[in-house]
Amino acid sequence: MSVAPSLDVGQARARLGELTVVDVRTPAEFASGHLPGAVNVPLDRLTRSLPGLREASGGGPLLLVCASGARSRQAVTALASRGVAASSLAGGTVAWAAAGHGLGYPGGGRSRAVWAMERQVRFTAGALVLLGVVLGLVLHPGFSLLSAAVGGGLVFSALTDTCGMALVLGRLPFNRRGADAAAGVPGTV
Repeated sequence: MSVAPSLDVGQARARLGELTVVDVRTPAEFASGHLPGAVNVPLDRLTRSLPGLREASGGGPLLLVCASGARSRQAVTALASRGVAASSLAGGTVAWAAAGHGLGYPGGGRSRAVWAMERQVRFTAGALVLLGVVLGLVLHPGFSLLSAAVGGGLVFSALTDTCGMALVLGRLPFNRRGADAAAGVPGTV
């Protein structure tokens, strides 16, 4: 079955009954608010969760969701190469909430607020650049290479529309909290 690679909030809302909604953010981000009825399969676990996703969707199309739409677009591309019909929610949960639609929460209540992955990446990259500059001035000029490496990584990230730092940060314990309970898809743990 062919589906559009991206759906806006109105299109997605009209088709929610026929779509299986999969949130590709970390479990901690998922717990901070997700589309009602969504299951959580973090982006780094998506391909190994294919059998469970196919079973959960009954062979129908998937709607992939993240905070802004960037990670869900990556997931659509990855799944398309494996023959899985999927669309990305343009603007992600931010656009969904901005349109006035409610968000669901595991256990029915809001959990402790967790920074979005993009914010975590910006913080970490900025801290590493500052650390490289300070250590380069105080200890040895060679530490400035740390800042150059982070800058190079950010350029590579922009050119390839991928983010290795986000993958690493997504594996930290505070981003994995509740992974087993939040997943909701067979074979994803």
